[in-house]
Amino acid sequence: MRVLFTTLGCRCNQFETAAMEQELKRRGHQIVTENPDVVVVNGCAVTAESARKSRQTARRLKKDWPAARLAVCGCWPQAEPDEARACGAELIGGSGPRLPFLDAMESLSASAPVETLDVPLHRRSFEPLPPAKLEGRTRAYMKVEDGCVNFCAYCIIPYLRGPIRSLPLEEAARQAAQLSHTQVRELTLTGIELASYQYGLAELIETVTKAAPELRIRLGSLEPRVIDTEFCERLSGLERLCPHFHLSMQSGCDETLHRMGRKYDTERFYESVVLLRKWFPGCGITTDLITGFPGETETEFQQTLEFLDRCRFSHVHVFPYSERKGTRAAQMPDSVPKALREERAREAIRRADRWEQEFLQAQVGTVQSVLFESRQGHTPNYCETEMLPDREGDVCEVRIIGVKNGKLLVETL
Repeated sequence: MRVLFTTLGCRCNQFETAAMEQELKRRGHQIVTENPDVVVVNGCAVTAESARKSRQTARRLKKDWPAARLAVCGCWPQAEPDEARACGAELIGGSGPRLPFLDAMESLSASAPVETLDVPLHRRSFEPLPPAKLEGRTRAYMKVEDGCVNFCAYCIIPYLRGPIRSLPLEEAARQAAQLSHTQVRELTLTGIELASYQYGLAELIETVTKAAPELRIRLGSLEPRVIDTEFCERLSGLERLCPHFHLSMQSGCDETLHRMGRKYDTERFYESVVLLRKWFPGCGITTDLITGFPGETETEFQQTLEFLDRCRFSHVHVFPYSERKGTRAAQMPDSVPKALREERAREAIRRADRWEQEFLQAQVGTVQSVLFESRQGHTPNYCETEMLPDREGDVCEVRIIGVKNGKLLVETL
């Protein structure tokens, strides 16, 4: 069977696609980019826009490869199974276990469409999947956690992914050790809500670095509440841990955070930023920001801009608020006009870019260990660099000599 995968959305989706590809190859199937027998869309539904893109992708691929069977999985068909059916999907999986989805794919016949959907809120066990190396890359992902119980006002993911489940420490160690015997140079630990890892996040990171001391270790997105003195002190002694931390912020205004249902205020968030910079000098700290959340006044937005100046992030992912059916926020009053959401997003990007450029300039003159792959490189603190010829797949010591178009210019030592 020739299978073509397309993935939308988060690192968890990317991991799960790579793991499914690996499992299918183990079973004797081919992963292809053209002339497939089956097209798989691993879709996202975190926003209305991501769901729209997932539908659009499924329809386009069905049109591009009319003879192929269309299979869909991920949060999008979990949230919108009727839309998946309307796209002509013959196999509809959700965000649940992936191996039964692959079993159903292998047994597809010309009969009625097959569905492997379950009820996310009833899930209690974690499905361990093999660590996934992305095609043509020397980085790999390991999903160590699934599910979320934060139930933020704007987010539908807890309803689509279910409660928190985690990969046991001994299995994480085994998978990391297995990866260390491959060409992988860097491993990213990821999850839907990584800070909620049930067996202790610090213990997990220490366990993985001990099991695979040759690998650089990166962390996925973190809630600021996990960052405290003990966490930083324990991790600061791990030489292979990359000093880059992505803290989910969403707003720099306490009133907005309260309406969002976030479980921290700006002072607790800033405390995390200060601790990270104390224990990991020169670390990269990135974040997410939503502009135009329902009820956000001009005063609240200005407070967010001032908080950006206070934190001086190395990069900010800015998103204008997008209504998501099924969330509390979609029913909130005082909706901000879409044009104003987008205008505020542009203003926030301009403000954040100032600090990003300052952070990049601060790297000039330093010597850093850069992993080069897929036409670019990344420093340990997650600055993007230009590509060095003939070094793809290598980790190289380089000197940073300048900044151009948002990338670091490098020279070999």
